Amino acid sequence: MSLTPDQVKQVELNRLRAKARQRDREQETSSSTNSNGKRPMGTTSASGQNQKAPRLQRDSRLGTYFEYDLSKMVNSKGGFLLADDKEVDEATRRKEMERERQRTMQNMEPPIHLDLDKNPRCQECQSIDIDHTYKNVFGCLVCKRCTKEKPERYSLLTKTECKEDYLLTDPELRDQEAMPHLLKANPHKSTFANMMLFLRYQVEEFAWKKWGSAEALDVEYERRMAEKKRTKNKKFEQGLKELRKRTREGVWQKRKDAEHKHVFGPDVVTFTMENPLKDQAEHAQISTALEVEKLEVNLFRSKSLWVPVRARGVFGGQVISQALVSATNCVDPAFGLHSLHCYFLTSASPATPIVYFVERLRQGRSYVACSVKAIQKGALIFIMTCSFQKPEPWQPQKQWVIPDVPPPEQCELEEYIYDRYRREGYQGKPLSEKLDAYFGDWASERRKSPIAIKIAKVHDTSVDGIVRYMYWMQAKNIPEYETPFQKCILSYLSDLKFIGSAFGIIGLDRFTSRGSNSLGMSSTIDHTVWFYNDSFDCGDWLLYVMESPRAGSGRAIMHGQLYTRSGTLVAVTSQEGVVRANIRGPSTDDSKPAAKL
Repeated sequence: MSLTPDQVKQVELNRLRAKARQRDREQETSSSTNSNGKRPMGTTSASGQNQKAPRLQRDSRLGTYFEYDLSKMVNSKGGFLLADDKEVDEATRRKEMERERQRTMQNMEPPIHLDLDKNPRCQECQSIDIDHTYKNVFGCLVCKRCTKEKPERYSLLTKTECKEDYLLTDPELRDQEAMPHLLKANPHKSTFANMMLFLRYQVEEFAWKKWGSAEALDVEYERRMAEKKRTKNKKFEQGLKELRKRTREGVWQKRKDAEHKHVFGPDVVTFTMENPLKDQAEHAQISTALEVEKLEVNLFRSKSLWVPVRARGVFGGQVISQALVSATNCVDPAFGLHSLHCYFLTSASPATPIVYFVERLRQGRSYVACSVKAIQKGALIFIMTCSFQKPEPWQPQKQWVIPDVPPPEQCELEEYIYDRYRREGYQGKPLSEKLDAYFGDWASERRKSPIAIKIAKVHDTSVDGIVRYMYWMQAKNIPEYETPFQKCILSYLSDLKFIGSAFGIIGLDRFTSRGSNSLGMSSTIDHTVWFYNDSFDCGDWLLYVMESPRAGSGRAIMHGQLYTRSGTLVAVTSQEGVVRANIRGPSTDDSKPAAKL
């Protein structure tokens, strides 16, 4: 039953009057409270919210925004809410609609003519259901079914396939008249350039025309592949050659080829299998001996290694100093080295570089501790811990007095002493051929060494029976290096003559072949240096005082002090090493001789 307009109007008026009466009742009940001072339950509206509650204020930090009353909105503009001052330009909208209509008309397939003879037909099956994309882009009349059934003619090729398989160039492929192509969006990424697609049989016809025939194209393809392979192999060989140059093997060979063979007149030493001076790197400069190459953060590699005369491996002082240079490069210059402790785990070969890995163990306000591991051929050969300290010169000091020794100007260089032994004999006896070769090798080594050594006192016995060996040592021809590098040089020379003085104190003779008084072997186990002064110069003479408080069980311990010419004690050293006489212990099994090590 439909209502008349007057009835509809009356119904609406009655609804508004009912809502007004309900609103009055709610206002009356909200002003009254119960005995507990609470709002009575009847004052709650049907929606469950207090109608008189104040409106929440919006946080101003959220920025500006547009608030729309959707119940009063007349034109929603398709869901796009726009400000009143940003209405769509009707002229622009009409132009866009016109362009869209034109694109639609261009993409629309032409209608089929009622006269079948006037319709274009497929050149393969004479069907009138041709693919208009092929017709418009490539000028090819072919139906969609033939494009699928004959991919050897009508499949599409990318530009990369045309360049690699048919050896076509980029300018040829971009020529729209010679090589028509279809542009499509790149499926990999929308920001990439559009794909260029070519019709296979058109590409083949163009390629046969360019190269003469399919066989000629195959020959050219094989030639280019062979040339590409040669170029790749040549690049690989060049890279391998450069890698070898960067490795120690290539650097070592280069230095060996360019090594200067100096002639010392009639005292030239002939290099034989018994003479380890052959194939040694140039070792006349201390800076060369201590130089390391930084490979990575906390990772360094030696550049030169030196084996002393008749030694089994690289000089231990060089390994200590190179490890110390590596550690110093990883520590804040505000901290100065005050001690190092190291162990020699096995001898090092001079044919392979040593890699030093520095690890920070502790970083404090006054002290920094590091460890250095030396690795050669994948094996750990040496480990050192060193500690750095911020200097505290204001603290109290005390030191031993420098022993009474002749000044370095009154002492003789070791090489001169060896030369005198060769001329006048040793201990009043003429030298044998073997002993003469020994002294010749040592004299030549001392001349080439970056450290000059003068004997101050040998086997000096004090009143209390302590035997001391004392040497003046100096780094040859060095500039005034800074304190950190001076400490590295001192660490280098601290290993010279140290364990060698132990068997002299014990009473073992290295020139005697057999017996309890002959030296069997000597080797360093560990080495320690403590520094107590920063104002010294290794370019000036330092007095190295050595003593051995105890030896036994095939081992000996050495203590040493290093003084400046003015008497300042700059460093204290300690070293333990293997010192064995050339005798064997009792064997439990007579069939198996006892091992030397």
